[in-house]
Amino acid sequence: MPTPITRAVDLALEGTVGLSFSRIGHEVRSRLDDWQDLEELPGDGRRVLVTGANSGLGYAAARLLLFAGAQVRLLVRSTDKGEDTLRRLAEDVGRDLDEDASFDVADLADLASVRAFADRQVERHERLDAVIHNAGALFAERAVTQDGLERTYQIHVVAPFLLTSLLLPHLTEGPPSRVITVTSGGMYAEKLVTGRVDSPGEYRGTVAYARAKRAQVVLTREWARRLGGRGVGFHVAHPGWALTPGVESSLPGFRRLTGPVLRTPEQGADTIVWLALTEPAPDDGRLWHDRRPRLDHKVPWTRSDREEADRLWDRVSRDADIDPLAAAPGDSSTTA
Repeated sequence: MPTPITRAVDLALEGTVGLSFSRIGHEVRSRLDDWQDLEELPGDGRRVLVTGANSGLGYAAARLLLFAGAQVRLLVRSTDKGEDTLRRLAEDVGRDLDEDASFDVADLADLASVRAFADRQVERHERLDAVIHNAGALFAERAVTQDGLERTYQIHVVAPFLLTSLLLPHLTEGPPSRVITVTSGGMYAEKLVTGRVDSPGEYRGTVAYARAKRAQVVLTREWARRLGGRGVGFHVAHPGWALTPGVESSLPGFRRLTGPVLRTPEQGADTIVWLALTEPAPDDGRLWHDRRPRLDHKVPWTRSDREEADRLWDRVSRDADIDPLAAAPGDSSTTA
């Protein structure tokens, strides 16, 4: 349990932002709270879906889950990526993964592909103990998908929302499961405005990314509020600043500036895996960083009202063309 001293140190780190998000924050907090090793967590028998699992945080999460004894289904964009990822994981973990790891293919920029994957998952009749929404990218240029949606918005917001909705029957059966969405510290700079969540007008990749990540945080709260008590826990995790292929390719200036203090992918994935394998409290859709709940806002002007969250939920439901709670157990009429 945190003591007054460890809480004070943690809050001091959090106030610096830079130290909190860096490897320094991870290393200090893991010692302060005497973190349990992920391999000691109850992973045996747990089945976890990880999107964007072929590199970066997704690959690190899959690797850590396998070390903990979990079974992992990797969601990647191509068969080649899936086969290569399984090969690399087997080498890293040091054992045959035929019984523990598999992959499927879906492109989040194509909602029909997401639906097709969900159909295959349903046909397998496999309960999922956790879904980790990790897939994403920062795009320098604006693009519209074949679904008619801005690409950053679709990949980070609409497609994960659709996938969660379609997988609910496999998340609400049996023991409590959880859905974990990986966000970014960039979201702290943006206020939710539903009308600009897809960055209409002048496009800046970092801003579009931050807006989408803010939307993820808001939607996670909404999932918990609207589906609370029905067997699924919803969490959003901020991994800190981790050295991933995405950071190297999309943010080279940031990479040069922060290189010495960037976290490893495994350090960035730690809280994501911890959320997948433990039952943290509270379970109200809040944001987590370094195994502790964090505030959703660092400055007051990024706060939005209750009605804005409702507008976002309604818009994403329309764009995904789904009634998100139709498959939920119990009375789904209490959504306001």
